[in-house]
Amino acid sequence: MKKSFRVKREKDFKAIFTDGTSFANRKFVVYQLENQKSHFRVGLSVSKKLGNAVTRNQIKRRIRHILLSVREQLADNVDFVVIARKGVEGLDYAEMEKNLLHVLKLSKIYREGIRSEKETTVD
Repeated sequence: MKKSFRVKREKDFKAIFTDGTSFANRKFVVYQLENQKSHFRVGLSVSKKLGNAVTRNQIKRRIRHILLSVREQLADNVDFVVIARKGVEGLDYAEMEKNLLHVLKLSKIYREGIRSEKETTVD
């Protein structure tokens, strides 16, 4: 994921946590805050309680891959932070995708059914 699509600074994380709204299900928590950019930015948080560095990095890679695969359906002008809860480490990719998309739908970040121009054009 490009740097322009990531929330990296502590100041940005604090702003999202203090001024943003949160949505949750059993496996993920999402905090969101509107931004002035023309695209979304995402931050990831995976606790050490979920496992060693290998496990945590695997969870983050899967979350990033899910977000990249649905980026055309994600809202613009929003910063959000995805926090993985206990139990995520035991999920396979399909279950993780289902749970993450569920919480993103609750927060209205993910809009199902919107297709990109690439998908809609027929050669």
